[in-house]
Amino acid sequence: MNYTFDRKIAGTFNDVVERTIAALKKEGFGVLTDIDVSATMKAKLGVKFRPYRILGACNPPLAHQALQAEDKIGTMLPCNVIVQEKANGIEVSAVDPLAGMKRIGNPELSGIASEVAGKLKRVMDSI
Repeated sequence: MNYTFDRKIAGTFNDVVERTIAALKKEGFGVLTDIDVSATMKAKLGVKFRPYRILGACNPPLAHQALQAEDKIGTMLPCNVIVQEKANGIEVSAVDPLAGMKRIGNPELSGIASEVAGKLKRVMDSI
């Protein structure tokens, strides 16, 4: 089962992170969390890890709707978007909210998840 939207992006790692954050903002997402995985691995484990950031993106109106429809949906929020440096360039991946929402079985979430998925696809297309 595919659970992400993925795209290879030309540019430097930091440039792609900034472009990703700007694209998220245009679609109404704020970045609630920004985890620098490579820095965390170095600090906690003393190991070198490739540039890898996890951006926790939230669209407040849609998150509010989802929380009203399903009180435990917060366990799946915010929507994670990763930027990672790979051997063949920079890759951006966003979680496909439809993949997770199907498992919950709440029909009210389907429309919300579809709207979020559409926004995340537009983010990926615009980076």
